[in-house]
Amino acid sequence: MTRRWLVTGCSSGLGRALAGAVAEAGDLVIATARKPAALRDLVERYPDQVTAMALDVCDAGQCEAVVAYAVDHLGGVDVLVNNAGSGLFGAVEEVSDEELRAQLDVLAVAPWRLSRLVLPLMRRQGSGHIVNVSSLVGRMGLPGLSAYVAGKYALEGMTQALAAEVAPFGIRVHAVEPGQFATHYSTAVTETAARIPEYLVSTGEVRAGLRAMLDDPAIGRPETFAAHVLRLVAARSVPVRVPIGEDAYAYLEAVEAAARDELAAAHAFVHDLVPAQRDSPAPAVEEVAATSMVALPEA
Repeated sequence: MTRRWLVTGCSSGLGRALAGAVAEAGDLVIATARKPAALRDLVERYPDQVTAMALDVCDAGQCEAVVAYAVDHLGGVDVLVNNAGSGLFGAVEEVSDEELRAQLDVLAVAPWRLSRLVLPLMRRQGSGHIVNVSSLVGRMGLPGLSAYVAGKYALEGMTQALAAEVAPFGIRVHAVEPGQFATHYSTAVTETAARIPEYLVSTGEVRAGLRAMLDDPAIGRPETFAAHVLRLVAARSVPVRVPIGEDAYAYLEAVEAAARDELAAAHAFVHDLVPAQRDSPAPAVEEVAATSMVALPEA
């Protein structure tokens, strides 16, 4: 069966690797980017599979036009991958209202809009798949990535609610959570206009780790991410949230252990109990943040 894909944020990195893997598999893909000229070589390599289209996911009119094109030229959409993203670095006190709105518009509003546009098509055909490219920070906060974290938490919450809402219609919904992958995105994250030097003590190490990701030879390749997404779409039974990358699992195991300790401590506090002591306490969130860095989806 030939699937019809719509993938956002394909100019480079994870999105580009996925568009290429989809075409290589023989499926049809509308690969979108703010500057579709960046996809020319991909179209030339797979002229029968790849259509490159301009899309700023924050432009409602362009979103509608891309989905309309998919209906008119492909007959619909089988798989929507909300991959486009942007990153803002700054502590809560440093992030302005305008910067916060812009971040949430890309990370939460745009995937919501595109999902809303394709869902009538998928309901009519009785099948479909929506894949939201999240991040490990959709499960925990990192100092300095406050606005980005808020956007990814919102995306994961929407994903979980939507998965339950559309299951009766044969539509599947997932959030994929990449670990560290070699893309240029880590150096493209913008910083807030306001900078407060006092916050370097809590955000400086995360910022340094973020900027150094691209030069780390041990981190994952975008092609590996793409292969896992293709497997996820083809599989019959997959959890709603899927971390991708071995480092992602080590990272989340530490986060989950810390969350269990936090819940036990909260329970003990509310009920005036003496909390149980672990033989080896789970690392605090700050420790995890200081020794790990997560990948951000490609814009």
